[in-house]
Amino acid sequence: MAKTVYIGTGRRKKAVARVRLIPGTGKITVNKKDLDEYFPLENLKREVKRPFEVTGTEGKFDVIALVDGGGTTGQAGALRHGVSRALLEADPENRPALKAAGFLTRDPRMKERKKYGLKKARRASQFSKR
Repeated sequence: MAKTVYIGTGRRKKAVARVRLIPGTGKITVNKKDLDEYFPLENLKREVKRPFEVTGTEGKFDVIALVDGGGTTGQAGALRHGVSRALLEADPENRPALKAAGFLTRDPRMKERKKYGLKKARRASQFSKR
């Protein structure tokens, strides 16, 4: 028997999240680990669960996600983006709520490249008169 699976891909900075939503009890698994185990910080867990709160679908879907690249904050943002896209696929009526919360917009902010003659992207060496 084929289960209904909704798929969404989320990205933020260098992080990419491939998300599968399966109708279930609300269990969230990230890279074969529980959400609490993968993201130790409370604000990152809240960030991942926000699309469900906005659409009123807490506890209706199980999330299975594969996340790679970037840091923890970028991965949480990518996961939120992927979950939002999958929820949109599950029910197109979720669009206004997700759009108003800004969860469907891919965050364009990226790390700026290092320029020659500088220590970092914008950090110049300290000026000395002598």
